[in-house]
Order: sequence, then structure tokens, then C-alpha cells
Amino acid sequence: MRRTAVPLLSALPALLSAVLAAPPAAAAPGRTPRTPDRPVIFVHGRNAGPGVWDSMIRRLTAAGRPADRLFSWDYDTSQSANETLAPQLRTYVDQVLRQTGAAQVDIVAHSLGSLTTRWYVKFGEGAAKVHRWVSLAGPNHGTQLAWLCAPYDQGCRDMTPGSYVVTHLNEGGETPGPVRYTTLWSRCDEQISPTTSTALAGADNIETPCLKHNDLLTDPTVADEVRTALDSA
Repeated sequence: MRRTAVPLLSALPALLSAVLAAPPAAAAPGRTPRTPDRPVIFVHGRNAGPGVWDSMIRRLTAAGRPADRLFSWDYDTSQSANETLAPQLRTYVDQVLRQTGAAQVDIVAHSLGSLTTRWYVKFGEGAAKVHRWVSLAGPNHGTQLAWLCAPYDQGCRDMTPGSYVVTHLNEGGETPGPVRYTTLWSRCDEQISPTTSTALAGADNIETPCLKHNDLLTDPTVADEVRTALDSA
């Protein structure tokens, strides 16, 4: 069989036309382009510690999120959410930003942690430094059960319906600033009364399966919802 060679220079115009006309290469199936990972700060609830996030952190790292971008803040849950804890959280966020070189963080809070982190976002510097805020079973409009421990615990007083913290967080708009808000709540939550207290006007409010208060920390479907929220723009 005879093959005819095509001179290189004479073939260049046709090659350039073919390249320019070709559509861009498609992304590999099942992969979505992602922006650089923002650090995530996990904030526990009353009488708890950073260890409550171990299960969720394992799921996030297994899904590909770098472990060195996941942080858990520890604090004294009996202290005032606004006067004491919000300034401490500000210091911690600034530390994480310096350590990672990031411009913003995402926050995932459980229960009481939702109030301190919301205060930082609304009245501190969080509106500029927090991109995503996610609340699991947060007493965002208070919980009746907090009256049981309110006489001897400031954290509980902050969680009571109509408290100074709850009232100021919700007046003038429940989801202020450019921060993107997500809440997850369960009708079977035995600690948040009413259970709808977690949902916020202006947030993406997601009802989970029938889960108890602390079960939201370890449930795989909740972890998937958290990952979806964090991975979105």
C-alpha cells in the first residue's frame, strides 16, 4: 500500500482550524470542579467536647476533604455566648486563617454552639470571615428545656426562649450579611423544644430523618448534607 506524505507547512492551516473548532474536553465522569478547600471549624454543644465531631470528620476526610483543613474549637459551655465566647471564637478563627493562609472559614455548629457562632457572624467580624455557616439541632429560637438548667448555667440561660442572646440574634434579620446559612433539624430531637426552633428565615432549612439530638453528629445522611453544603459555592 502506498502512503502519501503531506508536507508539514502545508498541513498547518488545516490542523489549526481543527484545533480551534474542537469542543473543550469534557470533565471526567463523576468529578465536579471544586474551589480550593476552605478551612472548616466545628463547634460542639453544651457539656461536650471536640471529640463529638470524630465521626463526621472521618466521613469528610474519606470523601476527599484534607484533614489539615478541619478544626474543632473547644470552649467552656457555661460561659456567656456573646460577652465571653464570641470574642474567643474570633481569636480562634483568626488563628486558623493565619495557619492556613485562607481568606475565609466555614463553620459547622451543634446545639448551643449555634448561638455563639451566630453572634460572631452577626456582631463580630464573622460576616467577612465566614463563608458557610451550618447549624445542627441549634436552639436558634430557644428551647424550653433550657429552663431546667438556666438557674445555674449561663449557657442554658442563653438558650432559653426570649433570652438576650436569642432575641438579639433574631431581630432585624435572622441570616444577615453575605454568609450562606444551612440548618438541619429533626422532629425527633428531644432537646430542642419546639423542634422547629432550629430553622432560620433566609437559610436552607433541611429536615433530617427521625434522629435524637446527639444522633445528628454521627448520622451518615446528616454528614452527607453537611458535605453538600460545604462543597457548594
